[in-house]
Amino acid sequence: MTSPDAVAALRPRLPSPLVEVSDTRFARHGVGLLLKRDDLIHPLLIGNKWRKLAPNLAAAAGRTILTFGGAYSNHLRATAAAGRLLGLSTVGVVRGDELAGAPLNPSLTRCAADGMRLHFVDRSTYRHAARPDTLAAILRAADAEDAHVVPEGGSNTHAVRGCRALGEELRGSAEVAAVPCGTGGTLAGLAAGLAPDQHALGVPVLKGGFLGADVHALQTRAFGGPRGAWSLADGFHFGGYARVPEELDTFAADFEQRHGLAVERLYVAKLLYALVALAREGAFPRGTGVTAVITGAPFTGDAGDADGSGKGS
Repeated sequence: MTSPDAVAALRPRLPSPLVEVSDTRFARHGVGLLLKRDDLIHPLLIGNKWRKLAPNLAAAAGRTILTFGGAYSNHLRATAAAGRLLGLSTVGVVRGDELAGAPLNPSLTRCAADGMRLHFVDRSTYRHAARPDTLAAILRAADAEDAHVVPEGGSNTHAVRGCRALGEELRGSAEVAAVPCGTGGTLAGLAAGLAPDQHALGVPVLKGGFLGADVHALQTRAFGGPRGAWSLADGFHFGGYARVPEELDTFAADFEQRHGLAVERLYVAKLLYALVALAREGAFPRGTGVTAVITGAPFTGDAGDADGSGKGS
């Protein structure tokens, strides 16, 4: 059975390090920059993947974990790694039935190597997976009817409550805590854990403008209503999910050189780019401290990676 003690046996590094960095692009505007190194929590369950998965692993109580993701999903890789480490059966429902029977990409190869059973579904079925009848059909087809189901990106009530600890770790630090957002669960929990005089800032990496409603819904399900002060900084998705144009890649490479930090491109690079742009625009009053939560690390395909730069969730 997967108990909280078993999850603790994975030996996460908590609280994750909080590091002050010197960057003239912030200093010239009177803004201080801290990096919350959640990428150092665990070598396989990196950053917000640990914070979201750990409470779900405990809730699974030894049952199979079934979850969802794209062909390069960070979340699928982390779930597969957790299953291997804890001896849990995992099933990954992969978007795109055209991938079935095709050679696996490095991300899905890593999932399979960690023991995850891959179940491919067509894109229409995947899009409606939250519907009870569709989900029931997926569970039957995957021979996992008793599984603990975790949604795409890992953002459910368990995950949001788990991410609240991130905000609690940042109490008494910078006035603004900023995080990249895919499904909104990390932001929902972060805001709930911060002190009343702090503000959570989310940077969506997908376009569409739907994330605000999702965060409200996640907080309502997890806490019974809104918690904490938070907002979204739209306009930094660079054309949509998994889009990494040359401008963003160049920015990330420069940040790496300045600070010796490997920058994951799909989430972290967009967060850091947004913060530099907002500081330049005067969005932060002089004297403001900003914490950037580093939620992931680049994926190279090695066994030691669990989060990455490929398309994921």
